Amino acid sequence: MAKKVVATLKTGKGKDFTRVIKMVKSKSGAYSFKEEVVHNDHVKDFLSQK
Repeated sequence: MAKKVVATLKTGKGKDFTRVIKMVKSKSGAYSFKEEVVHNDHVKDFLSQK
């Protein structure tokens, strides 16, 4: 099943999206990770937002 999903992402519209992981600091000082799948055109917008 995994092969089918990977093949679909490489050939279909999956090339238009990127998985982005951003490190975010909370008020208590601990870091957490925010993960999202965004369109390639909106990667810089996602990383620049607070």
